[in-house]
Amino acid sequence: MVQRILRERFCHHHATGKPFGIEHQYRHLLELLKRTTVHGESNSALIIGPRGSGKTMLLNHVLKELMEIKQIRENLLEVHLNGLLQTNDKVALKEITRQLHLENVVGDKVFGSFAENLAFLLEALRKGDRTSSCPVLFILDEFDLFVHHKNQTLLYNLFDISQSAQTPVTVIGLTCRQDILELLEKRVKSRFSHRQIYLMNSFDFKQYIKIFKEQLSLPAEFLDESFAQKWNNNVQHLSEDKTVQDMLQNLFHYSKDLRSLHLLLMLALSNVTVHHPLITASDLHEASKQYRMDSKANIVHGLSVLEICLIIAMKHLNDVYEGEPFNFQMVYNEFQKFMQRKAHCMYNFEKPVVMKCCAALCWIVAVHRHKQLTCQTTCLAWSRKFRKRTGLVRHLNTYYNWS
Repeated sequence: MVQRILRERFCHHHATGKPFGIEHQYRHLLELLKRTTVHGESNSALIIGPRGSGKTMLLNHVLKELMEIKQIRENLLEVHLNGLLQTNDKVALKEITRQLHLENVVGDKVFGSFAENLAFLLEALRKGDRTSSCPVLFILDEFDLFVHHKNQTLLYNLFDISQSAQTPVTVIGLTCRQDILELLEKRVKSRFSHRQIYLMNSFDFKQYIKIFKEQLSLPAEFLDESFAQKWNNNVQHLSEDKTVQDMLQNLFHYSKDLRSLHLLLMLALSNVTVHHPLITASDLHEASKQYRMDSKANIVHGLSVLEICLIIAMKHLNDVYEGEPFNFQMVYNEFQKFMQRKAHCMYNFEKPVVMKCCAALCWIVAVHRHKQLTCQTTCLAWSRKFRKRTGLVRHLNTYYNWS
C-alpha cells in the first residue's frame, strides 16, 4: 500500500498538501479557471518554466481544488493533449473527439475545414445560453511542439474560440520554452490573451527539505493510522539527519528539478519490504549512488578489447551510412581495416572469434536487430543469425561515442 501511494505520487505528480513556493501562481491560475467554470468566461494562458519546475503539479493542485466544488465537478470537461503524441492536427482532432465522447455524434460527417469540425464538436456540447453550457478546458502539454503543426491551425482555432462568444473554453499550455510567443504566427498571437505564468524553482534549501518531507510522508487518511504515524515520524527523523541533509544538499546544488528528487526517493522506496518497512539513511545514500551512476559507462566496463574495437567499428559504420542498418560482414571488414592500421599493437583475431564477440554484444544490448522484437527474442534470433553470417543490425550510438 505504501509503495502504491508513493509511487503514484512520484510518477504521476498527484497533488499532495499545499503548493510550495508557487502560492502567487496558484492563486492566479485558480482564479482564471474559476472564471471559466463558474461564470462561463473564456480564457487562455501559458505556464512557462524549466522541466521539473512543477508546471504539471501546479495544474493538478488547482484542478483538485476545483473538483471539490460540485457544480464544477459535474459540468467541467477536460481535454488533455500532448505535443509528443498528437503530432499533427488530424490526430489531435480525433483525440479531442474521443475525450469529449462525441464519436457517435460525428459519425461519417465530412467537414470542409479543421475550424468547421472543431466548431461542430463544441456546438454539440452547448445547451441554452453561454452561462449554462458545459465549460471545456484544453490542456496542451509540450505546447511548443504544437507550434510546428502546419499553419498552426489547431492553436489558431482554439485561441479564436476562446476569444469569441461561443462555448466557454479555456486553453492552458505548458512549455519550457521561454521564447514561445516568438514562435507563434501573428494571427495566432493576436488571439492569445498573453497571460503567462512563470515557474522558476525559486525555493531555498530549507523549503527543499520541507518538500522532501511532504513528498515522502503518508496522508492522514492512510488505512493503518499507527503505521502512518510511525512512517511519518521516521521521515521527520531522516530530514533532521546530518548525513541525509548533506546528501540532499549535494542533489539540491546539482539540480533543483523536483523530478530528480522523485527519482531519488523512488530508488530508496524500492528497498521497502515487509521485513524492511521503513526507509533508512543508508537506503537514501545507496539510492544517491545509483542515481549518480553512469549506466552507459557501466556497459563498457566489462567488455574485452576485441568487443570495444567492434563497438568502435559499428559506430564508424553508423556515422558513414547515417544510421542505416549493417550486417556482420560489414562490421568485420571495418575491423580488418582497423587491424591493418594498428597491426603492431593488436592481436589478429580469427573470424569465428569475432563473430562470437558480435553475438555476445547482442546479449548485453550493445547492438539490436533492425526489426522490432522483444529483448529475449532479439538476443536469441541474433545468435542464430550470426552463425549464418546474415542479418542486419543497428548500432545504438547513444551508448558509445566515436573516438
